[in-house]
Amino acid sequence: MGVIKNPKFGSKEFFIAYALLLLGSFLFAVGDVMFVNPYKMAPGGVYGVANVLHHVFGWKISFTALLMDVPLLLLGTWILGPKFGIKTVISVIAIFFFVWLLEMLWGYAPVIHDGFLEDGIQFVPDYFLNTMVGGLIYGVAIGLIFKSGATSGGSDIIAMILNKYTKISLGNLVLIVDSLITLTTLIAFKEIRLPIYSIALIFVESKIIDLIIDGIKDHKTILIVSDKSDEIRKVIIEEVKRGGTFIKGSGMYEGTDKNIIYTIVKRKEFIALKNEVAKIDPYAFINVIESSEIMGRGFKRLHWDE
Repeated sequence: MGVIKNPKFGSKEFFIAYALLLLGSFLFAVGDVMFVNPYKMAPGGVYGVANVLHHVFGWKISFTALLMDVPLLLLGTWILGPKFGIKTVISVIAIFFFVWLLEMLWGYAPVIHDGFLEDGIQFVPDYFLNTMVGGLIYGVAIGLIFKSGATSGGSDIIAMILNKYTKISLGNLVLIVDSLITLTTLIAFKEIRLPIYSIALIFVESKIIDLIIDGIKDHKTILIVSDKSDEIRKVIIEEVKRGGTFIKGSGMYEGTDKNIIYTIVKRKEFIALKNEVAKIDPYAFINVIESSEIMGRGFKRLHWDE
């Protein structure tokens, strides 16, 4: 299932979307309160800024982030129009609630550490492991929120506003805004490792988000140009057990008509197909394209609302 954009009220997709949204919001709170904040990291977003302000002034993360999120939502709606659906508003509220709840019930103690010093208060940090696990949790959380059809607000709204008035792409603007937020840790705490670990966490997070949204890229799109297309077709159908399509083409150099084979196979199937094509026609031309998502008969079901 891809991103659930506008599910019908009361439908199965409706309940799945809001379940994903609430689960993602809860996991985001876990990642921030238990993994990111104790290590004074700020991996982008209003919660990254809120983490820094918490350590500098002692402010609660939840209320500080909400005081930034609400004006950004209003400003974004005023400048960009009603782009932010009810699910994004619910996501902002849900994250605030879960962060506040964990602040009350858990506090700000780290989950991952190498023990405590003699006073029992200051912990011995394990930055690398904490960054990897924090990035994993953040990635799953935001991936689920995106999959539900919502966004987490915050710095995404700033990037959208800047995108309207500049020629910089939205993706680059998000990266710039989040990178600037990571630098606040260097200014506040004078530790160069904090923005470095924050950026590493963002990198891990982004890879997990792609995995949640697109799934494991196990399929390859194959284009084969060969004078022995009928023999290769037989291998694809009878041995690899896949289908395909002949595309009529003409060689640019000799001008001869050719059949171009278009097919989609899994990674392990491609290895077998490549070996067989090499035996049939060592001079065949093969183009391999990584496929992020395949929909249609024999693959993922095609949903009109995705």
